[in-house]
Amino acid sequence: MLIIPVKDGENIDRALKRFKRKFQRTKAMKQLRDRKQFIKPSVRNRQQLKKAQYVQKMKNNEEF
Repeated sequence: MLIIPVKDGENIDRALKRFKRKFQRTKAMKQLRDRKQFIKPSVRNRQQLKKAQYVQKMKNNEEF
């Protein structure tokens, strides 16, 4: 649960902006989206491997 203390006389827009920033840092939406559907561990590992290969390929292309 996120708690954002609002000071006396503080603009509500600033408090809302702090809330949004704190909410993004907790990665709550990412967790909700990930839990929406089940991904088998083997599929997840395959995706991670594919992503790692892509990143490595991009880094190698940068060097040349």
